[in-house]
Amino acid sequence: MEAVLKIFRGDATSGAFRDYTVPLDEGMVVLDAVHWVQAHQASDLACRWNCKAGRCGSCSAEVNGKPRLMCMTRMDHFPPGEPITLAPMKAFPVLKDLVCDVSWNYSVNRRIPAFKPAPPEADGTWRMQQVDIDRVQEFRKCIECFLCQDVCHVLRDHDRKDSFAGPRFLVRLAGLEMHPLDVESRGAHLKEEAGIGFCNITKCCTEVCPESIHITDNAIIPLKERVVDEFYDPLRRLWRRLRGSA
Repeated sequence: MEAVLKIFRGDATSGAFRDYTVPLDEGMVVLDAVHWVQAHQASDLACRWNCKAGRCGSCSAEVNGKPRLMCMTRMDHFPPGEPITLAPMKAFPVLKDLVCDVSWNYSVNRRIPAFKPAPPEADGTWRMQQVDIDRVQEFRKCIECFLCQDVCHVLRDHDRKDSFAGPRFLVRLAGLEMHPLDVESRGAHLKEEAGIGFCNITKCCTEVCPESIHITDNAIIPLKERVVDEFYDPLRRLWRRLRGSA
């Protein structure tokens, strides 16, 4: 059996989809097919990958219009005889072919206030409850594939990188804010710099996460509630006014 891959070839200035016919083997994933094209038909095809095990997050692309990890997308997932379209992530500038410039994400990460632990107990140790650890452990599963960033309409369709951090970094902020030992306040950062108000909780980021992180329900919505409590609760606003801090 064979499959036809329609792969984007080009850069940020121009490009087009080209057809490549690939022989299919049992258990083959999309990344295997791309490697076959590189080995036999287009040695200059640019594609990022590293582990081929769904752990590094490098091989992100849009497969038939949906953000996916190519190494975790099986070729037999698609109907036989229908072409499979591979395109670079739409939310980021194209460098070449399937490779995007994702450096913006790292600049967002550098601006997040770092972990600030509470002072230790009298005996010099820190104590945490297991339930508190379980709550934030989910957020540590992120492999930074940036599929959630790619599918987010605020970044993908409206290109609001100037004022919105995106779901990946709202997850990181949630991991810090909900850490039982952290004492840093990030409410203002969430509201002003991370732009959490732009998210309208469509849950599209949760749908594409290869680690099955409940981004919307467990990270973004609780952070939204914290921002509302801190900046829009009428009693808190009155209290800050009385204290002369607002």
